[in-house]
Formats: sequence, structure tokens, C-alpha cells
Amino acid sequence: MNYSDRLSDARIVDSWHKNATPWTSAVRAHEIESRRLVTDQAIIDAIGDHAPRSLIDLGCGEGWLIRALSGHGIRLIGIDVVPELIDQANSAGGGEFHVASYESIAGGDFRFTADAVVCNFSLLGKESVEATCAAMPSLLTPGGVLIVQTLHPMVACGDAPYRDGWRDGSWQGFNTQFSDPPPWYFRTLGGWVALLRESGLCLQSLREPLHPVSGRPASVIFVAGVMR
Repeated sequence: MNYSDRLSDARIVDSWHKNATPWTSAVRAHEIESRRLVTDQAIIDAIGDHAPRSLIDLGCGEGWLIRALSGHGIRLIGIDVVPELIDQANSAGGGEFHVASYESIAGGDFRFTADAVVCNFSLLGKESVEATCAAMPSLLTPGGVLIVQTLHPMVACGDAPYRDGWRDGSWQGFNTQFSDPPPWYFRTLGGWVALLRESGLCLQSLREPLHPVSGRPASVIFVAGVMR
């Protein structure tokens, strides 16, 4: 693993440890406009189209998605590397929650499988994400799908060159309780498709949920299955 990539991936995890409390408050108070207007429902709809009997929310945070899906007869498992977020998720209920790192998942230490693995704005790094995606075929039941929602590259790119690479983080639009924004690894649309292909996955569909005010893509959702 490249030292710079490893350091940046570690900074992401460290930032989420520091910001677990304000993140929980912001999510539960519905402070994030794009989530409130578009992206929360977009990921729920994408999951509903596949009607999974079991689901792993990888990078579940404080567990909002598990709670939103509870009561529908789905076995729901939330995974996050930050113990405080898992504690918050457990206290609110709705499913079963476990502390685990992407490295442990990539290393085969995580033994659950599901009809759907969901990564909702939770694939932020480079080599840690590549290793986790490569492990996806072992996490999916036959016919299962990986569902990834992330920032739309054409919008998130801003004025920077449109090519894969690390970007500085920002808490712009969030309240002042947030600190030490994590870096994140920008991928073009082609970069995402290549990552899925190199991980033994085949892109099945791509959605671009639109923000109702700006009319621009609020996110992009990839649905992929295991290559046959």
C-alpha cells in the first residue's frame, strides 16, 4: 500500500472518530439539505427495487438507514469502524450493529453475507475502498447486489481537473461543531466503473438523483452484481 494513501485513509477514520457526535445530531435533526430533499429517499428507493431479504449497510454511521428499512422483514446488519456511531445505532435499534474496519472486511474476518450490500456515501478512501470492493463477491449471496451512492463526479469535481485523485475535505454547509474535515478520494465516472470491474463486479444500473432546486445531480447511485 502506498504510504500517502495509507495516511490519507487513516485521516478519514480519525476524522469520523472526532465528528461522531455532531454527525449523529445533524442526521437526526435532518440538518443536511441534500439528504432531506433527495439522497435519503433515493437510496431507499434503490434498495426497494431489489427487495432484498438481507442487507448489510457498510459504513452505517448512526444507523438511520437500518431504522428506515426496519419492519419490512429484512435482516438488517449495520457495520461501522467508529464505536461511538455503533453505540448510537444500537441505542436507537432497528437491526444488528457491529464495529468492523474495511481492512477486516477485506481480510475476510467479517463472516456475514447478504442479498444487498449498501455503501451510502461511505466509500471515501482509495486503497481501503479498493480492497473492500474486491471483497464484495464474498459478501453477496448468489444474485446479490452492491448498491453505492456517492457524490456525483461531474458536480463534486468543481474547478479541479477531472481525474482520479485525493481532494481536501470540507464541512461547508454543516454546523460549527464539526472539525478536522477528512480528505476524500475523487473518482470520475469511469474510475468508479473501472473499480467495480476490477473488483469482479458488473455494473447493472446507474441513477443520477436530481436536486429539486438546482436541477443538478445530487448524487450518483451504482448497482452492481458479481460477474459470471
